[in-house]
Amino acid sequence: ITFIPVPYVVVMTYLVELSNILKKLGFSRFVKKPSKIDNDLAEQLMSSVEFLSKRKIGALITVERNVNLTPFINKALMINADVSKELLTSIFIPSTPLHDGAVIIRGNRILCAKTYYPSTERTDLPMTYGTRHRAAIGISEQSDALTIVVSEETGNVSVTINRQMEYNISKETLNLYFEKFLVIN
Repeated sequence: ITFIPVPYVVVMTYLVELSNILKKLGFSRFVKKPSKIDNDLAEQLMSSVEFLSKRKIGALITVERNVNLTPFINKALMINADVSKELLTSIFIPSTPLHDGAVIIRGNRILCAKTYYPSTERTDLPMTYGTRHRAAIGISEQSDALTIVVSEETGNVSVTINRQMEYNISKETLNLYFEKFLVIN
C-alpha cells in the first residue's frame, strides 16, 4: 500500500481555496497571478503574417522571451522601432536590403533586422524545410524564443519553439501560440 501524506492531499484538494485565503490575508505576492497576453503585439504580428502569407513573401520573425538574444542582435542591423504591420511587412519585401535574415522583437520593439541564425544540424527533417525553417529550428535549439516562419514558396506559416516546429499552421493555431507565449510579465 502506498502511503500518501494527509497534509499533501488536503493542500492539493483545497489549493484554490488556500490561494484565495492567502490573497485576503495580504500574501498575494506569494500567489502567482495569471499572465495576460500582449494583445497589441499579437495583433501586429497576426496582421503582418497574414499580409506576407497571402503574397508568398518569405519572413523569419523571432520574439525574444526569457533567453537573451543579444549575441545575435549585436551582429544585425539595429532598427529599435515600435512593432507595426507596415514596418514588419516592408522589411521582408523582396529586393529590399533587409529582406534576408530574421527580425528580432523584444517587448513591443523591433530591435534589429538582417539577423542570421545557425541552421539546425538535425538530419531527421523533411526536405520541404528550407533555409528559413532550418534557421528557425536552429534558434529554437539555442533559446526559448518564439519564431514565426512564412514560406516564400507556399505562403505557409510555421512556428518554432522549444526545438519543435509546427508546420503549415492555421490562423487560429497561430493565435493559440500568441495566447500561450506572448505574455506580459
